[in-house]
Amino acid sequence: MTDHFKNVAQYYGEFRPKYPQRLFELITEATSEHQHAWDCATGSGQAAVALAGFFERVTATDASAAQLEQSEPHWKVAYRVAPAEASGLASRSVDAITVAQALHWFPLDAFFQECERVLKPGGILAIWTYSLLMSQKNSINQIIQHYYRNIVGPYWPPQRALVDDCYRSIQLPFKELNLAELRATPLAIQENWTLAHLKGYLRSWSASGYLQQAQYQDPLESIREELDTAWGEASQEKTITWPLTLRITKKP
Repeated sequence: MTDHFKNVAQYYGEFRPKYPQRLFELITEATSEHQHAWDCATGSGQAAVALAGFFERVTATDASAAQLEQSEPHWKVAYRVAPAEASGLASRSVDAITVAQALHWFPLDAFFQECERVLKPGGILAIWTYSLLMSQKNSINQIIQHYYRNIVGPYWPPQRALVDDCYRSIQLPFKELNLAELRATPLAIQENWTLAHLKGYLRSWSASGYLQQAQYQDPLESIREELDTAWGEASQEKTITWPLTLRITKKP
């Protein structure tokens, strides 16, 4: 798997949003045993550390050594470099596999074969993705949409289309669980951020890293003045929301 984040790893670990506790509660409820979880493409370890609150141990792998250098230490989490399709884990050794905002980067057929190999019978595969952020101020949303589609748009790898589709078109292995609860109360990530934090997050995008590599300039320079004006006082916090899509399948 290509390392799309080696140029932005320092931003990724610091500025990516944190997943809601309810997400991990749903994953735990779907899992009959809680001995061992594998967080694949862990990045800086955000999901892995959260899973450690529910599982006896967590193996967290990523193809990017630069990403893992930014990971958060935890005594129940073992980090190591490994591609999604070759975890190095023993067969039938895992109760849950999680993939947070990363499935679109994988060689899917090979990864799903690895899931079949390492999952215990009754184990689950939980994947999730979040959409483009939204603030409560429409002028900010319009600037971010312009940045996403027109400024860094040409630099997104083609797999990004799967995120825009909320992973709906991906055929997952095993039987998918009916998460009826989510239709009544959809999952979302919500953060209160300053302008500096928002800018750090935008710089953490893989497309931002590719633009900077190509043009040798701050990728946000083209929207800096407009975004500063729309935000107002830079130190003032604003609520940022990302709709989140969760899918869970269970191995027979």
